Amino acid sequence: MSNLISDFFKFEKYQTSLSREMIAGMTTFATMAYIIVVNPKILEAAGIPFGPSMVATILSAFFGTMAMGLYANRPFALAPYMGENAFIAFTVVKVMGYSWQTALSAIFIGGLLFVIFTASGIRSWLITAIPKNLKNAFVIGIGLFLAFIGLNTTGLVTLGVPGAPVHLGNVSDPSVILAAICFIVTVILMIRNVTGAIIIGILITSIAAFATGVSPAPDKIFSLPPSIAPIAFKLDLAGAFTWGFISVILTVFVMDFLDTMGTVYAVSYRAGLLDENGDLPQIERPLMVDAVTTVLASLLGTTTTGVFVESATGIEAGGRTGMTAVTTAVLFLAALFLSPFFISIPACAYGPSLIVVGMLMIAPCTDLEVKDMSELVPAFLVIILMSFTYNLGIGMVAGFIAYPIMKATTGRLKEVSIGMWVLGLLSALYIVACPH
Repeated sequence: MSNLISDFFKFEKYQTSLSREMIAGMTTFATMAYIIVVNPKILEAAGIPFGPSMVATILSAFFGTMAMGLYANRPFALAPYMGENAFIAFTVVKVMGYSWQTALSAIFIGGLLFVIFTASGIRSWLITAIPKNLKNAFVIGIGLFLAFIGLNTTGLVTLGVPGAPVHLGNVSDPSVILAAICFIVTVILMIRNVTGAIIIGILITSIAAFATGVSPAPDKIFSLPPSIAPIAFKLDLAGAFTWGFISVILTVFVMDFLDTMGTVYAVSYRAGLLDENGDLPQIERPLMVDAVTTVLASLLGTTTTGVFVESATGIEAGGRTGMTAVTTAVLFLAALFLSPFFISIPACAYGPSLIVVGMLMIAPCTDLEVKDMSELVPAFLVIILMSFTYNLGIGMVAGFIAYPIMKATTGRLKEVSIGMWVLGLLSALYIVACPH
């Protein structure tokens, strides 16, 4: 049986093993299990009931991640995107006044467009048109973004005051102390080449948090999932086909396009899956999984679903094939019945792993073209705006707009491919149409 699994996922080609892949899958799940609670909590503000929304979140993550493993053979996990869920809940529903049924129709339409764009090859054509310097900037920017999320999640960095937006957290707080210790322990384990260093750090810190009362231990392990019936297949497509709703559909489309593109490239870079040209072979497969899963997610009653940047934690734990994703998917399915246990993992346990991975993702700094200002300016905007706006898409949009402008104004128009002009135009439309 193990030989069949090894042959199917091509362990030998990627120099990995079943045990390593399973540890990687557990690591990925541990760092993104928060989405099981956070996504439905955000969507609850739009009127989507928490229980059914949690089930929709889990099912969409299970389907997308399992398909990524079995069809695309990539160590990427999928779940409803942070940012897109807040856009739907607080902007489309709360501010613009649309119902959540109409809002989810935008997700459905955007997903269908992605299926068409992926099947036609347009999506992969646009991705391969991106210059290498910008791709390296994506990796660095996403790494800093991840690190910032980890710092903020653990309380090591907190919101500040006008003039000083962030500052050091309360380092005397037991939770913050545990997070700092977890970071140190994880890094030491990685330096000593201990297999599963990240998941070991998460488990040790979780046990310590439960034992010391820093975080409440789960009062039960097993629970039956609520019915998904109240939100499944409740789209209001008629309400979506109005002139005023076009900006919403465009925003959802561009946000998903940018988030997926940047994340897929960044985690592929860390996994060593890119070819000599910096492209991901057979990229159409993970892109198609992303597109189809988004369609399914909207039908189930949740928002845009795609590759999670936390997949990088599993990759750092050694994940190289679809078996990592399959393991993560199985754990998501188990979460339907074991959610009290999984959601009890405290931020001081999983947050440091995001900092560790963010640290490792700044490696492409050595490959950045910094002497050529026409290359440096777009890359710099990508890196700083991803973190400073707390939005991956904004950083990429800035890079796509700045790149052709820099080249055109320095007399190097021939260096801008047709695909980059298309991306620049899409980015400009996003800036104009996005309901900020």
